[in-house]
Amino acid sequence: MKLRIFVTLKPGVLDPQGRAIHHALGSLGFEGVEDVRAGKMFEIEVADSTSDDAIDSMCQKLLANTIIENYRIEKR
Repeated sequence: MKLRIFVTLKPGVLDPQGRAIHHALGSLGFEGVEDVRAGKMFEIEVADSTSDDAIDSMCQKLLANTIIENYRIEKR
């Protein structure tokens, strides 16, 4: 089974990388960009028998810092 795991900062958490991207887009002449939030996306292939609890545990223990980040799992 293939997984895509999207990790994003929680609302209210400062995003310096997003601000830098936003500034760079403006400098390159792209108008109308109101905000940018940067995140991470992981593509992971696991055995079909891998439980949802095991996948969730991977996210909580390694892939996301759950104090400041949210994650979403997409199975493909």
